Amino acid sequence: MPLSATELHQRGVAAANARRFGQARRALTAASARTDDEDLRARIDGTVAYVLAQTGRPADAERLSTAALARPGLSEETVAVLSGQLGTLLLYSGRLDEAEAMLTRAIRVVAAESAEHANLLMNRAVVRMQRHELAPCIADLEHAAAIFEAAGEEEPLAEARHNLGYAALLGGDLVAALALMTRSRPALAATSDLAAAIGDLDRAEVLRDAGLTTEAEALLAEVAVQFGAQRMRQARGEAEFHLARSQLRHDPRAAERTARTAVRRFTALGSDGWATRAEAVRLDARLRAGGRTDPADFARTASALRRRGFRTEATGLALTARLGGRGRMPRLPPDAPTPLRMHAQEVRAVRASAAGRDREALRAASDGLELLTTWQQSFGALDLQASVAMHGADLMFAGLAAAARTGDPAVLFEWSERARHLSQQVAPVRPPHDPELAGDLAELRMLRADLAGTDWSGDARVRALRARVRERQWSTTGVGGTRTRIELAEAQGRIADDTAILAYVFTGAELQCVVVTASDARIVPLDWPGVRGALDGLRADLDVAALTRGGPMAALVERSLDERLRVLDDALLAPVRAAVQARRFALTIPGILAGIPWAMLPGLSGVPFTLATSVSRWLADRPTEDRMRAPRAGFAAGPRVPRAEEEIRRAAAAWPSATLLTADDSRVTSVTDLAGESDVLHIAAHGRHATGNPMFSGLELADGTLFGYDVDLIPHVPATVLLSACELGRSSVRWGEEALGMTRVWLHAGTGCVIAAPVMVADAVAGELLSAVHEGLASGADAADALAAASLSTGLRAPFQCHGNGF
Repeated sequence: MPLSATELHQRGVAAANARRFGQARRALTAASARTDDEDLRARIDGTVAYVLAQTGRPADAERLSTAALARPGLSEETVAVLSGQLGTLLLYSGRLDEAEAMLTRAIRVVAAESAEHANLLMNRAVVRMQRHELAPCIADLEHAAAIFEAAGEEEPLAEARHNLGYAALLGGDLVAALALMTRSRPALAATSDLAAAIGDLDRAEVLRDAGLTTEAEALLAEVAVQFGAQRMRQARGEAEFHLARSQLRHDPRAAERTARTAVRRFTALGSDGWATRAEAVRLDARLRAGGRTDPADFARTASALRRRGFRTEATGLALTARLGGRGRMPRLPPDAPTPLRMHAQEVRAVRASAAGRDREALRAASDGLELLTTWQQSFGALDLQASVAMHGADLMFAGLAAAARTGDPAVLFEWSERARHLSQQVAPVRPPHDPELAGDLAELRMLRADLAGTDWSGDARVRALRARVRERQWSTTGVGGTRTRIELAEAQGRIADDTAILAYVFTGAELQCVVVTASDARIVPLDWPGVRGALDGLRADLDVAALTRGGPMAALVERSLDERLRVLDDALLAPVRAAVQARRFALTIPGILAGIPWAMLPGLSGVPFTLATSVSRWLADRPTEDRMRAPRAGFAAGPRVPRAEEEIRRAAAAWPSATLLTADDSRVTSVTDLAGESDVLHIAAHGRHATGNPMFSGLELADGTLFGYDVDLIPHVPATVLLSACELGRSSVRWGEEALGMTRVWLHAGTGCVIAAPVMVADAVAGELLSAVHEGLASGADAADALAAASLSTGLRAPFQCHGNGF
């Protein structure tokens, strides 16, 4: 027996909700052909309009909905349903005021607590999201979720919770946003691949706002392809819009190209609201890239945004237009989101700097960064603290540049500490043992082994597990308070007479060093072009030198490397050493200098020094004089390192007693257990640095990789960690001033000092040098003193250096 028109319509609705649009279109066409009921036919046309909108024909969809709604004799309920559908179409086209009016009209008529009522609430919540009216938006979503939960409707409930995650994102709660979206994804993915892709579009925004732009942009590119394959041109344009917003901070030229494509796509679809939003991004990108812009274009686009209900975006664009110094600053509403308020302070700082009012610029930049600090205080996780600094990068550079122009060492030292301290001011509360997180990490280890030799990060299972690991770590790492930042006078009062602080500062255009002793402080200008030239090719020379031992090629490589290191020494250290005499040094460095092997510079040969994460952190966490008299030492050797076992046995001989794990015994659990029982831990293993997400950097052990996230699960970490592994001293530079790598992972977990190298080291050199370091550590020497003495006694030049509190 053939299906009735009503049954076919219901089948079409179900297929459309599941994003199976071809199937929906066929069912709806058949339903329309089998009925003469004008009321039912109007409902069928309303559903067809939804399908048309989703598949790239919004103008046709709106015309069909309007015609259906104009039919005479429709029931009140059908009018309400069609009003809701038309409201949804108006939402997609960016006509927010009209959309809310139509949706509210429908909500008042449709039966309360019904699925239709909940769906209308969901759509009205999206309108309110886009207008940044978060309280009424959340109220609608929570009401809809309660209806779906009471009815046992799992799929729409997952969508409601996902949208609550998006509302949390708009409110700045990235942890809650990721948690809600990650936990909703399995139910959405079970609906259809397209439902999962739509959810991933929103999840990419969370990653973008968290500063994880590489991952966010890869996800956006992937979903754009999926939407394109399904001819969902509106959704594809939205993916391009969000991709352009992500590219704004780090590649404005690419952002302009991407936004221009989105403008053309939305214009062709008749999605004028979205086209205007994309045009705003294009104008912003063009200005950031240094292109010519017309103030009238900014004014016209901001006015169009405001007219369509996108008031927050309109204000943001109006602020951007004021970067050139022309016009009055727009007034921000009291509930303006944190990024918008920070942008306003950035514009004030830039305008004040251009007018030569540096003190005013410093106040504006400081006020903006205080907003960021308040936001960061809700995060405990290291990668989130470091990455979210993206939002303060322009403010930081504006402040650093203004501070440098003052010529005042105290002011420039203060801003150097702001830059260094930005991702360290929140002290974490270590998460409790989480068996599910440990299980996910174990599964990741298995997958990495199975996918050896491939780009394992592209595997769907790996990506799902990595997302779950990150979400659990973000949500379980609490905030234990705020670390204070010290001023120059206090730092001078707390350092020894034989010690100097070298605070290197990069303003975005210039490189300077604040040289601080107990009795003096001065600013030393440095040769940034010379440093920049020497950095180009440095890593390649270092890697080749580590791999090339003996023969004519070795001599050639050595000469090239020596010349490069000499240039860096002349540019970075010679002017500083001329200004100060000290026995040892505490260095703080910007991310742009993170790859320099400072221990190999002639000016630091045999000199104790430490690379402090910040002076404030270094002085606060320095070991006390009543340190433990008999430290416990632990050693672990990873597989496939020819001299690893020889290295740890030789180093362990310096200690009265030590625990050793050879390659077969060095499993992740045994090594983390050993770490929890040791004061000094030495690991000799292959390592790899994951640039996209350094928390997935790791050490190769017998049963797989020990990740950065595993370190966060160790209840009590050693005071000193030595990493004899290729690459694991490296850091990923994050937004100009932040760096994150395995060294920072251990320091964030509570380790006082990490000895590691930023580049490859020959096994024989590592074994001999580090065994001499252990002789110093076992005799009670500070790590920096032990490393400097070992370099002198062995005559070896290697890139091992102390990070954190080396003395």
